[in-house]
Amino acid sequence: ALLATVLGELRVPRLGRGRARTRPDAVIADRAYSAGTYRRALHARGIKVVIPEKSDEITARRRRGARGGRPRTLDSTAYRGRNVIERHFALTKQWRGLATRYDKLAVTYRAAVILAACITWSRI
Repeated sequence: ALLATVLGELRVPRLGRGRARTRPDAVIADRAYSAGTYRRALHARGIKVVIPEKSDEITARRRRGARGGRPRTLDSTAYRGRNVIERHFALTKQWRGLATRYDKLAVTYRAAVILAACITWSRI
């Protein structure tokens, strides 16, 4: 349900004319998000899934033999780019208020996230 909410609120403005993009080319995530519900939701919207399989999923698929299906493909070059996002989260967590979520209102927390992103962007 949360993935659908996030994807529903996604808006990326175009540089020129035209309406904003609402569908990313791909979603890159770690093994925690390799569940079938996430994959089906992304495939239904035509979004490329770049999520490695968990080791227990691989074992279960192999145990089933031919009925287990083919292994899922993984774009390893795109997955290597995930470290950029992880480093940004580590940088954001240096803001104590964001890391511990002191704010009571979601709008205040979102404002702090946007402020942190603007300050980080201005330093680059």
